[in-house]
Amino acid sequence: MKPLGAGDPIRLGPYRVLGVLGEGGMGKVYFGRDDSGRTAAVKVLLPELAHDPHLAQRFLREAHTARAVTSGGVARVLDAQTEDTGNRPWIATEFLSGPTLDDAVRQYGPLGSDGVRALAASLAATLRDIHAVGLVHRDLKPANIVLTSAGPRIIDFGIARPEHGLTLTTTGQVPVTPGYGAPEQVLGQRVGPAADVFSLGAVLAYAATGRRAYDGTHVAAVQYEVVHGQPELDSVPPELRVLIAPCLAKDPAHRPTPDQMAGAFAPPPGADRVWRTGPLAKDIERRGSEAVRQATVIAGDSGTGPSRRRLLRTGLVAGGVLAASGGTAGAWWLLREEPRVIPPAGQESYAEALSLLYGDHGTAPRELWGPLPVAAQAVDGVVTTPLPVLDVVVFAAKGGGLAARLTTDGKEKWRLPGVRPAAGLVALPGHLFVTAGDDGELRCFEGSTSRQVWSVQGADTGRILAADASAVYLVTRGGKLRAVDTAGRKVRWTVPLAETAVRAPGPRAATGKGMLVFFGADGDVLAFDTATGRTVWRLSGQAKSAVQPLVVDDVVFLGGRSLQALNVGTGVEVWDNKWNKNTSSEEPQQGAGGWGPAALQDRYVLAMDGTSLSQVPRDSGLAFPTRRSVPGPIPHTPPVVEGRTVWFVEADGRGVSAHSTIDRGRFWTWSPESRGPWGLSSAGYRVFLVNDGKLTAMPTIG
Repeated sequence: MKPLGAGDPIRLGPYRVLGVLGEGGMGKVYFGRDDSGRTAAVKVLLPELAHDPHLAQRFLREAHTARAVTSGGVARVLDAQTEDTGNRPWIATEFLSGPTLDDAVRQYGPLGSDGVRALAASLAATLRDIHAVGLVHRDLKPANIVLTSAGPRIIDFGIARPEHGLTLTTTGQVPVTPGYGAPEQVLGQRVGPAADVFSLGAVLAYAATGRRAYDGTHVAAVQYEVVHGQPELDSVPPELRVLIAPCLAKDPAHRPTPDQMAGAFAPPPGADRVWRTGPLAKDIERRGSEAVRQATVIAGDSGTGPSRRRLLRTGLVAGGVLAASGGTAGAWWLLREEPRVIPPAGQESYAEALSLLYGDHGTAPRELWGPLPVAAQAVDGVVTTPLPVLDVVVFAAKGGGLAARLTTDGKEKWRLPGVRPAAGLVALPGHLFVTAGDDGELRCFEGSTSRQVWSVQGADTGRILAADASAVYLVTRGGKLRAVDTAGRKVRWTVPLAETAVRAPGPRAATGKGMLVFFGADGDVLAFDTATGRTVWRLSGQAKSAVQPLVVDDVVFLGGRSLQALNVGTGVEVWDNKWNKNTSSEEPQQGAGGWGPAALQDRYVLAMDGTSLSQVPRDSGLAFPTRRSVPGPIPHTPPVVEGRTVWFVEADGRGVSAHSTIDRGRFWTWSPESRGPWGLSSAGYRVFLVNDGKLTAMPTIG
């Protein structure tokens, strides 16, 4: 089991996530534990795939099909989130403490004749149960069979389908594991129970020899042999070969049934000792003990957490947003005089879900860890935003330099002196980040270890603005805009800037589609070609000072005197959200600075306009205020979207508020005793806050 990283959730439904069991091309499997102590393997779709309708449907089908099978030979489904609630779907199955057949054979060698017989008889009986409810597994392979002390268990019903009503598919459309999928699967023909028998035959050949019956380095060649060639069974013991060979017949009608296989492979007494004694049994026992130990240790830690911050409830008034709790049209705003608690579950529909986030009914979620007095104070009114990198969060440390703390518990991982975090802290691909040395040297480090990967001495770094896959963009100490090539470790180009563009508190920038969008401290916006440094377009007088731009696909969103969407490559206006009496009942406080920096949440752009956090459809630009705030200047910090929660700095700087995007209009404010600038970032269903020299991690709604 691997520890959680910065991108991993901390809770999925009723399960507290304790570790990572594995990861594949579609999803990730976590080790979870509910409040009763029951453990589970919880599988979720990878975030980048969750919006793919085909893959999401396949994932949901897995939950439904697995629930239909009641056999003791499959991993039992305990719970699932499959409804379209805006959350990532997940499936919780019983935790199986054992290696896959693939891992077991690789580590301990072939099972032996008796072990293969026991394996075959057990799996054949399980296939019989699967087929009895009208399903075909269609992806039986060594990696989908877990060996436990109670016997083998079949997992992963991701491409299982009903036997009846199957439609013909084009070759290659249905996922087929090379060497294990039946010929009819490879050819895209109708698939029935006999396809699982073919797969089982290939599995048994592997278990008996440690080699695949259809082997090769190229997928196409292996699939050709499955359809036209003969399996390699010479190294299979003769007494097993005569039983396995019929399973691999090209014609489905010539393969035995699971019942026939169970009878033919009937093992002698004690044949199942292969997973009850010896090295494999010790491995199974070790995995189970490790999981129990980790669950006990982590669960024990939760009982002595830090003191809780009470959160503010909200009230309902007339407006234009539909509130999910009662279906009433209305906008919500903060009522500071109301009790600083979340209401009991019996009174508010969403309170029960909120209470799962490290709180009890009638109380608020508490900090995951912190506040820790370990961070540097603001410099010139600006806080260095904490940067999550893999399993740590990197921040400007008290006393100088950088430090990193584990995202899971806040324990210190490393400290790094001799760098100037006030110059900026920007992530790079590969779990790396860049900052500046005291001498202006641009330095790149590995996030988890603080190991220096490379440096560019001639960068003359004053302030790091942004980075993309090939370059870091910065303002030099002499006030010029510079691109540093990360592959060649050299300056790519340098262009002059107006002195007013780099005055305190400094410019902001973002990259996308080969463009660097530079928002100067004088309020002018310039777009540069990242390859050459050529100015492509300019927008003058957008704001009184720099506002962080947001680039999404081929559009850049700009705050300032209005919230605008421009084509990032041409500067042509897509839409311009000025105040409109037909769409808003109250004019935004333009004198206070207009619109703040934007963030993206699904199909919406979120930004503060001085009095409200507004939700703007990214395609139309028609704003709908979703939450009132105390009037004041526009915060420099963009809203942070994590899971189904939006966090933003109150306009008066007194706290940070959270907005649930599931239950519109439910807000909380985390209000420490101090005021001042804030730094917000997020990853892995955690929000990291820096304020007044303190670092805090808060939970979010997944």
